[in-house]
Amino acid sequence: MRIDCPLCGARDRREFYYQGAAVALNRPAPDAGVEAWDDYVHLRDNPAGETRDLWHHEAGCGAWLVVTRDTVSHAVSRVELATDVKGAMA
Repeated sequence: MRIDCPLCGARDRREFYYQGAAVALNRPAPDAGVEAWDDYVHLRDNPAGETRDLWHHEAGCGAWLVVTRDTVSHAVSRVELATDVKGAMA
């Protein structure tokens, strides 16, 4: 899989570090209990199809990117700087 970094151009995905889904997570209250915290830490959706993920260009420019990709075909349809979409991630 290749990721087209807006700052560096097309690079192999091994230059990047996957950070998870690019959505806001609802953090439980500090006293929410073990089950709520276990769900928050360990349970994530695993969709087949289009996702928006947060990636760090660790072996390159250091930019944080929001990558829209298909988890079935691994096709990347869009790459944006996370700073450009910060308010839109929800």
